Amino acid sequence: MQLIEVTDKQTAKDFLEVNALMNQGNPCYIRSLDNEVNEVFDPSKNKNFKYGEAKRWIARSDDGQLIGRIAAFTNSKYINKGTDFPTGGIGFFDCIDDQPVANVLFDTAKSWLQGKGMEAMDGPINFGDRDKWWGLMVEGFDDEPMYGMSFNPPYYEALFNNYGFENYYNQFYYNMQVDDPLPPRFPERHAKFKAKPGYEARHLTLDKIEKYAVDFATVYNAAWAQHGEAKEITNEQVIKLFNKMKPVMDPRLIWFAYYKDEPIAMFINIPDLNQYFKHFNGKFGLWQKLRLLWMKKMGYNKRLTGLAFGVVPKYQALGIDSFMIYECGLLVQNKGWYHQYEMGWAGEWNPKMINIYKSLNGKQSRRMITFRYLFDRNKPFEKHPEMEYK
Repeated sequence: MQLIEVTDKQTAKDFLEVNALMNQGNPCYIRSLDNEVNEVFDPSKNKNFKYGEAKRWIARSDDGQLIGRIAAFTNSKYINKGTDFPTGGIGFFDCIDDQPVANVLFDTAKSWLQGKGMEAMDGPINFGDRDKWWGLMVEGFDDEPMYGMSFNPPYYEALFNNYGFENYYNQFYYNMQVDDPLPPRFPERHAKFKAKPGYEARHLTLDKIEKYAVDFATVYNAAWAQHGEAKEITNEQVIKLFNKMKPVMDPRLIWFAYYKDEPIAMFINIPDLNQYFKHFNGKFGLWQKLRLLWMKKMGYNKRLTGLAFGVVPKYQALGIDSFMIYECGLLVQNKGWYHQYEMGWAGEWNPKMINIYKSLNGKQSRRMITFRYLFDRNKPFEKHPEMEYK
């Protein structure tokens, strides 16, 4: 077996191909866009290189066949509450069903991380935000993955467990059919807020996209940034993000609640991009972009995915979320525009978010695991502590 560090265009291309090879023959597999994976490891594209480093390797058999890959990261901004020791990350793990090969990949990442002063490694995670390639899929293999969702062969779980990784936390996805009736409390709370002066729910309009981007930043910073794992975002960052998302947005799916014109909650959803990308085999050039726009115009995509949800703390537990979600339902349900809705993942340490999913009558559709491996094998292992928000 050969272990080769990714250092040039050819090995970077091989790194991409390993994932496709390990999942070949699986009808549910959808290849990630090559350029998005490459950007994770490009210091000019990934802001996390300001705070850490990344290294990646591929494995070949003695006869030259690609049989595995792994990446390792350090990131001083990667902090979990309850963890008082430096922790690195591994990600983009793929491997044939062979424990010795997996062990070599894990050992290589571990050795590099130890050389950087790390005392543990979490994985599989992303060298970036938690909305992409986070966790190992252990349940939910019978459906196509949503955009950004990890997807892997079922035997990977045993490769992690046998090496000595432990379950740091479970990540749960929930889904529902778009036209499923919402529970009775939703119309009841909707009617209550409709009758109160000053309260309003409305969806984004493209002609005022920058205004809604600022409203997003306001709610996000109030709802999440105070909880330790999320940092404040600027208006400029969100405006840039919204403008980038504009070609694939459906304004009817992006909602905000207001009190006297002040944003107090948001419910952000987009069509599942994987329903477009599954036709592109990892490529996204001009032809693919034109085809995406055509498919969007024709209403090809019938799946939704949740991106963000939040309520300003002062207005939590009042029912404003039900008011906003029901208002969205009045517009979107029973139109035939969309059929399936899969919500973003919630960690088991985030019971509030899980309860919101359950309140929609959502059913658990997938389970991922974020594993942790402590380098000092005598150190006691502790699960991720409960938090209010991820």
